Amino acid sequence: MAYLSLFFSGFIAATLFPASSEVLLLVLQAQGYSVLWLLVAATAGNTLGSCVNWYLGTCLLDFQHKRWFPVSATALSRAQLQFQRYGSWCLLLAWLPVVGDPLTLVAGVLKMRFRLFLPLVLLGKAARYALLLAAGSAWFA
Repeated sequence: MAYLSLFFSGFIAATLFPASSEVLLLVLQAQGYSVLWLLVAATAGNTLGSCVNWYLGTCLLDFQHKRWFPVSATALSRAQLQFQRYGSWCLLLAWLPVVGDPLTLVAGVLKMRFRLFLPLVLLGKAARYALLLAAGSAWFA
C-alpha cells in the first residue's frame, strides 16, 4: 500500500496540481521500505503524470478559441518560443518545481513525438528520485 500511495503522490505532483512526493518518499525510506521499489513507484507515478500533461497539451489548442481558455495567445506563444529555444533536452528538467509541469504541457502543445518525450522525462525524474534516495540513505545512516 505504501508503494501505491507513493505512486499516486508522484502522479499528482507531476500534474498541474500543487503537490509534492518527496516528503513521502523520504518518510517511507526512513521506515525501511525497499529503495529500489520506492524509486520505481515514485518515478513511474511522476512520469505517468507528465504523460498526462503531454496528452492534455496535444488537445489544448483545440480549445484556444474558447472564451474560458486559461492562457492568452501571447503567453502561449512565449512558452512555445522558450521551449523551442532550449530544445527537447530541457525535458530532462521536467522534475523542477514550478517550470517542470508546464514544460511537459508545452511539449504536447508542440506535438513533440511521444517516443522522444518519454525517455527524456523518465530519465530526468528517475535521476532526481535516485539522488533524493541517495541523500536519504546518507542522512538516515
